[in-house]
Amino acid sequence: MLLKSVEYVRPDSVAQAIEILNSNEGAALLAGGQSLVNILKHRVASVDVLVDIATLEELRFVESRPDGSIEIGACITYDELDHSELIHSSHEMIAWVASHIEDQQIRNRGTIGGNCCLSDPTNNFPPLLVAMDATMNIQSSSGMRQVRAEEFFKGYLMTAIQPGEILKSITVPPVPADVGIGYVSLSVGEDSKAIVRSSAWVKLNGVVQEARVVLARVSPIPVRYQPMEEALRGSSATPEDIARAASVIGSDFEPVADSHGSSEYRREMARVVAKRAVLEAVEKVRGEGGSK
Repeated sequence: MLLKSVEYVRPDSVAQAIEILNSNEGAALLAGGQSLVNILKHRVASVDVLVDIATLEELRFVESRPDGSIEIGACITYDELDHSELIHSSHEMIAWVASHIEDQQIRNRGTIGGNCCLSDPTNNFPPLLVAMDATMNIQSSSGMRQVRAEEFFKGYLMTAIQPGEILKSITVPPVPADVGIGYVSLSVGEDSKAIVRSSAWVKLNGVVQEARVVLARVSPIPVRYQPMEEALRGSSATPEDIARAASVIGSDFEPVADSHGSSEYRREMARVVAKRAVLEAVEKVRGEGGSK
């Protein structure tokens, strides 16, 4: 299906893009366009003005900070993340996830900001950024504000971004030597959408000091599963410990059901991928991890 006729503008700056958004109620941002264009083609949504921000240098950067954190411009593509030496050296899981999104054509165009701002429960980066406690830096005509990734995703196709605001960048905290990160998906096929996904952040010093376990595709937004985090805390993080902790994922939540799986199936698979994500994170700390 072809796109309806829309006005197309390419602003020279983030400030100008915000001005256009504020003066056109029917305006929408266009970054990679990998999801938005399909949404418009299928008439799921309609816009009057497409504001193309893909080439704005203000949104295209990857920089390190003195504390070891990194800041990623919202319009950095998946391919650029995959080939960033800085990302590989300090936050390798971000590069790994980027390199496994769909196919090369999509990786050439899709952006990390677009992946997050769409807030599709099948998208790749939201659960990882929640697990890593990233901060979303949002700009408006009145200045910048910061929102934790855990609070950024509000529902299906809904985020904390208000009308007239733009996600400018994402700040990801450092990954110390005693922290490991895991990321596991169960998908229909190699390049298809996930049935269920989990990301884990584990701080290990003899025993588990702290853990963040995020489940995705079981609800409209990525959610931290605190009962499992509490079960992990203070444990020796053996495979048996991790399996016991994952077993607490139970009947206290109702995963979504669709053509790829029932609610009960997703609940059971959530236990599986959460266990594997934590095990992977622990192996990273202990120097037993693979290429992720």
